Amino acid sequence: MQAIVLGSAAGGGVPQWNCRCPICELAWAGDTRVVPRTQSSLAISPDGERWLVVNASPDIRQQIASKPQLQPKSLRDSPIAAILLTNGDVDHVAGLLSLREGQPFTLLATAEIQRSLRQNRIFDVLAPERVRRVDVRLDQPLEPLPGLVATLFAVPGKVPLWLEEDEVAIGGEGETTVGVIFESAGRRIAYIPGCAQVSQPLRQRVKGVDLLLFDGTVLEDDDLIRAGVGSKTGWRMGHVPMRGENGSLKRLSDLRIGRRVYVHINNTNPVLVEGSDERREIEAAGWTVAHDGLSISL
Repeated sequence: MQAIVLGSAAGGGVPQWNCRCPICELAWAGDTRVVPRTQSSLAISPDGERWLVVNASPDIRQQIASKPQLQPKSLRDSPIAAILLTNGDVDHVAGLLSLREGQPFTLLATAEIQRSLRQNRIFDVLAPERVRRVDVRLDQPLEPLPGLVATLFAVPGKVPLWLEEDEVAIGGEGETTVGVIFESAGRRIAYIPGCAQVSQPLRQRVKGVDLLLFDGTVLEDDDLIRAGVGSKTGWRMGHVPMRGENGSLKRLSDLRIGRRVYVHINNTNPVLVEGSDERREIEAAGWTVAHDGLSISL
């Protein structure tokens, strides 16, 4: 399998267009310690020829332009055969609107995520005669590309921000927030860009995988508050922190996992600063902080 982190940031990217938090300030100033990042997305292929893109970031055109593997090879063509969604968040679905130029592909998601797209008619630009929408059942393996098996499973999360109502249930498991296990030639990759807590069922899912790409949105639950840019905690946004008694660093530390990579990193997370104490802490714990274009072959 080949995996490419197309976008390693959370919603808004790094630097965020309207932000001068301490980390965005460094990025705007061109400080080489903070590498600019686009919004969360992954490309995966069993053969390097046909590709599945997981989550359609608003930055998808830029991401395709930066990766020759995903660019057209003939007059009207794309190596991207399918798109798979892990939730209905704007930073994971808005890029679908940039894929409306009549190119056939398959759109894979749970019935609940597909339903949320159908509720917003702007996504009707994906003509049904070109884009085949397939409802994917949890815990039922499917083959989105020849030689690549994907299994979706529920992880603790919440509904997308644009579908929130007065009371928001957080931490529940269902079809609105999912992870994926990819399998090919005896190797396994787990991709979980959004997760509210590391539950025991989730620990069992990722145990023994060759590569784990996991939600690294916030270092501490109150990252946004500390940075002075918001009042929401990581929990309120549906994201588990790295640090803390129930953080991903500790909750996943005892599991046998081949390689650990943090993705979906918010612009306020200090691990984005190369050489910082926070980055060294994460790396000392055996984790890689993803950057756009990070490629891994298994």
